[in-house]
Amino acid sequence: QVQLVESGGGLAQPGGSLELSCAASGTIIGINTMGWYRQAPGKSRELVAVADHSGRSNYGNSVKGRFTISRDNRENTAYLRMTSLQPEDTAVYYCNANVWGRQSSGYENIWGQGTQVTVSS
Repeated sequence: QVQLVESGGGLAQPGGSLELSCAASGTIIGINTMGWYRQAPGKSRELVAVADHSGRSNYGNSVKGRFTISRDNRENTAYLRMTSLQPEDTAVYYCNANVWGRQSSGYENIWGQGTQVTVSS
C-alpha cells in the first residue's frame, strides 16, 4: 500500500523556521493533490496548505504569507516551509494526499502518521 512518511518536525522558537517533508512510498500510478493539515489539542483539524500536481496551491488564512508548500513530483514528495513561527502554530501536522496506488482502482485519500511541531520560548 502507499504510505506517507513525514519528517522535519520538532522544536522551534517564536520567529523561527522549520521545514517538513512528506514522501509517498510504494508503487504509485499518480498523485493528484498533496497537502498539510494540523490539529492542536482540543481543536479540529484544519487546512494548512494544499498543492495540486502542477504546484498551484491554497493556504489556510492563519498561515498565508508565512508558510510555503512545494512539491517534487519526481520523488513523490511535498514540503512545507514554515517561517515566522508562532506559539499558535503548535500542533500535530499531518500530510495528506490523493494518490493512486498500483493495487487501487482509483485515487484514494490517505494520511501520514503526523509529526509534532512545537513553538515555544
